[in-house]
Amino acid sequence: MTEVSSLTGRLLVATPALADPNFDRAVVLLLDHDEEGSLGVVLNRPTPVDVGDILESWGDLAGDPGVVFQGGPVSLDSALGLAVIPGDEGPLGWRRVHGAIGLVDLETPPELLARALGSLRIFAGYAGWGPGQLENELTEGAWYVVESEPGDVSSPRPESLWRAVLRRQRSELAMVATYPDDPSLN
Repeated sequence: MTEVSSLTGRLLVATPALADPNFDRAVVLLLDHDEEGSLGVVLNRPTPVDVGDILESWGDLAGDPGVVFQGGPVSLDSALGLAVIPGDEGPLGWRRVHGAIGLVDLETPPELLARALGSLRIFAGYAGWGPGQLENELTEGAWYVVESEPGDVSSPRPESLWRAVLRRQRSELAMVATYPDDPSLN
């Protein structure tokens, strides 16, 4: 797969037609996308669990809301850390994914990253697709693919992220943001 065709760093925004309840109105940041498959995290599924309850040493560094997010239906017993770190160089324990967004090695002592962090979000689980699976879903119209912004990872109002991402599009996609939660009530 060429660099141009990689969707790494882009957002998958669930279309209203996507029937999978795991992804109803989901906004997924793709962390990896190549010929071997795709991996991402759902940015707008906060849980009621505080980060400090699960990863005590990272609790004070988590952005608002300071809760664990359900990153997807795969491996819910594992944790991924995403952080926005401005600038060209990231600290030890952080690997750039796209732009200022990168993965945090949660085994790294938090104090090594604390000064550099612009924001931190912890995800339980992830969303994954095998080779060609995501491409098939895109062909079927299950997802809109749009550019990500660093603020998407740390949105203080994750419950409104689906509408906010669609609303900022400069195309007919902006109109989809007005799609009702339950179209049968119209």
